[in-house]
Amino acid sequence: MSFNSGLGMERSYYAATANPFARAPKLEGEAHADVVVIGGGFTGLHAALNSIERGFSVIVLEAGRIGWGASGRNGGQMIPGWRKSAADLVARYGEAKARTLFDMAMEARNLSVERITKHNIACDLRVNGHLTVAAKPADLSWMREEADVLARVMAYPNAHVLNADEARAKLNAPGFHGGFLDECGGHVHPLNYALGLAEAGRGAGVVLHEDSRAVSLETTNGVVARTESGVVRARYGVLACDALLGGLEPRVAKRIMPVANYLVATEPLANARELIADDLAVSDSRFVVNYFRMSADNRLIFGGGERYTPEPPADMAAFARGHMLKVFPQLCNARIDYAWGGLVSITMSRLPHIGRTGDLFFAHGYSGLGVLLPALTGKVLAEAMAGTAERFDVLAGLAPPEFPGGAALRSPLYVLGMLWYALRDRL
Repeated sequence: MSFNSGLGMERSYYAATANPFARAPKLEGEAHADVVVIGGGFTGLHAALNSIERGFSVIVLEAGRIGWGASGRNGGQMIPGWRKSAADLVARYGEAKARTLFDMAMEARNLSVERITKHNIACDLRVNGHLTVAAKPADLSWMREEADVLARVMAYPNAHVLNADEARAKLNAPGFHGGFLDECGGHVHPLNYALGLAEAGRGAGVVLHEDSRAVSLETTNGVVARTESGVVRARYGVLACDALLGGLEPRVAKRIMPVANYLVATEPLANARELIADDLAVSDSRFVVNYFRMSADNRLIFGGGERYTPEPPADMAAFARGHMLKVFPQLCNARIDYAWGGLVSITMSRLPHIGRTGDLFFAHGYSGLGVLLPALTGKVLAEAMAGTAERFDVLAGLAPPEFPGGAALRSPLYVLGMLWYALRDRL
């Protein structure tokens, strides 16, 4: 948590515009529950809500503040699907299983919107679409293939390829050659979404504890989660720490890699709708992705670049601003009001790691698509704890390989690979 806590969340746009949220007490002493959830982000909160709706008693342990991990500091982009394209899923698993996976991903999108609506979560929800713009002319080829597979195999008519002129009508930025528009995408204020899920859980009876880092887990007889000042004994556990897992569960950690991203929010822009039409969420097709959207108060929220070393840049605003100006050179005089960073976990396959060890269930490694998918994984983990594991088994079958060298060597080896792909982007 110490690395993430040094990345400026308290100075973020999201923290500055967060809805009121009464802090939850630190765990003191011994507590008992049917389910103990470790991690107060999207995955943990969805798992807690789904579990209590099934009649389980639930305690959530959050090391810091609810939503202040990756869930509350990301770009807020709601991108339907998996990090692997529909065409990739068909090639890897065949049409039948690919359809099952695609349907589950769309369920995640719909569940997310339903949760926001059901619990009246004020999180600036926009569902006008997500646009991927083509950084290279050759990108239009795979975009056309993807739209075809979605329509033909998945019976999904909501994705369209845009030519260069059509893309420029949506995005006033030079250097792009077309785009792929998914009409079911959107964006959200991620911290307020997380806080709204937590409030919904608290209202339903979920017990929340902040500043309660789990320092050890025992899984031989149910799950015992110990903090520095207390212990929770539960029938089941949900491990939902993502990039902040650290050494809490080494058997799980070696399949994910924490990567740092940095974001800025500009001053409110008078010409916001001239930059991005239709209030779309946008990302580009580079391997090291740039992603951006407008906030509810007309600020450009821009994320760009990644760093593969433990230390953040000396000036996060300047680091992200450099990437922003490559996309929007017309913003050279725009003031940066907020800058922050955060850790996200990726996997070797870019598909999430979902599974169990004894009575401890886990889900993480969303590889940049962690806004929508946790609504699904939280529901499926609760299903499995209630005794219905069919859908859990489907997701567990996606298990990514371990990083070469395990947790000890994954970072230097991964850095070499990422630097190579980043160089390809530049060339």
